[in-house]
Amino acid sequence: MKFVGRRGHWWVPPCAAFFCLLGSTIFWRWHTISKDHQINEEIRAREVRLVGAEGEQIGIVSFREAMQMAVDANLDLVNVAPTAKPPVCRIMDYGKFRYEQQKKEKENRKNQKVVELKEVRFSATIDEHDYQTKLRNVVKFINDQDKVKCSIRFRGREIMHASVGQKVLERVAAEVQDIAVQERRPKLEGRSMIMILAPNKTT
Repeated sequence: MKFVGRRGHWWVPPCAAFFCLLGSTIFWRWHTISKDHQINEEIRAREVRLVGAEGEQIGIVSFREAMQMAVDANLDLVNVAPTAKPPVCRIMDYGKFRYEQQKKEKENRKNQKVVELKEVRFSATIDEHDYQTKLRNVVKFINDQDKVKCSIRFRGREIMHASVGQKVLERVAAEVQDIAVQERRPKLEGRSMIMILAPNKTT
């Protein structure tokens, strides 16, 4: 079925179209269930509090009157506050509104920082140069707003002197205390000791 609607030529299967009569205005519309808002004929209220296309407060009018105003403006009637008594509806270009909304959501997701858990491995017998290199990595990750898992793997009889490894991790925590907090203090798990640092929220 092909016909002319208020926004051009539409093809509508007979089962998906319905007939809508507003005063003397007769037109066909594609019936869709909006995910976020009730629009046009999806609105079931007898009367609505209407906001115009420019944001002006028109007041309480019948649904038919509000729908006719939207049709005359070649725009949509959108229920923006369905729980209000009566519901608040606004005349707008819903397609443009959804496009702008999705664009804004996409930008927000792009700007969101995903916190990752980075791992820096130390050793109980680490030398000073290697320690400083790994410490710089910890600082870099924390400054990037990531959490850091500092770990020490004990080999052979080193496990008998786990306190030596604990002192290494405690030194790391002390040296980054201005930018990080210990989310998890050094704890022995099997042959590994693990400490987790998180960015300090005040930095």
